[in-house]
Amino acid sequence: MKCPGQDSRYWKPGAIFNVKCPECGHDVEFFKDDTTRKCGNCGHRFVNPKMDFGCAAYCPFAEQCLGTLPPEVVAQREDLLKDKVAVEMKRYFKTDFKRIGHATRVARYAERIGKAEQANMAVVLLAAYLHDIGIPEAERKHNSSAPKFQHQEGPPVARNLLTNLGANPNLIDEVCDIIGHHHHPRDNETLDFKVIYDADLIANLEEKQKKEPIENGRLESIIEKGCFTENGKKIAKKVLLKTKGA
Repeated sequence: MKCPGQDSRYWKPGAIFNVKCPECGHDVEFFKDDTTRKCGNCGHRFVNPKMDFGCAAYCPFAEQCLGTLPPEVVAQREDLLKDKVAVEMKRYFKTDFKRIGHATRVARYAERIGKAEQANMAVVLLAAYLHDIGIPEAERKHNSSAPKFQHQEGPPVARNLLTNLGANPNLIDEVCDIIGHHHHPRDNETLDFKVIYDADLIANLEEKQKKEPIENGRLESIIEKGCFTENGKKIAKKVLLKTKGA
């Protein structure tokens, strides 16, 4: 059966429309199921601005249904997957608002660091939201949330969650690898791991500061020695170091 949204028999008025080419301003006719069209005047190819690619974020048959997805849509697909993972993380932790809040803060810092460092944002954001996903199973099975148990229990939970959402297998492997050792850096770590490590460090230090403030000099030393990336250090100092008169 063809997807009703892509079957012209179900189309309503407005399913065929004109869009101004962003390069030359020439009218380009689009059908609602076109992912891209090429301008007949200047040859510029651009994405259908009215198409809803929501299902393409999760559907394993998206490319067969919609054709080869353009880079803009692939980026949107990954962004939509990130949002879905954030929701699933919250569902998994249920009423554990402390860990939900921590994962959300790590994701926020990872996004800032990752963009500045030009990391793979799909890997970075999924790993950020799921880096502590093994804690409930670690506590259930081992009565401990120690890093070694998190590293052991986290990847299977994350893999199952991401597989159910239709994530790319290579993406799943990279995310699970980070989750499986996110407290313990290896030699020659990937940039994506370094971004997660720095973001987690900032979030942890921020939480500790609220309980027992650390003197600026010592805190700056921790940041310099602990952060892998230059942008991680910059963001950590901006977030954590108190300015004079503050």
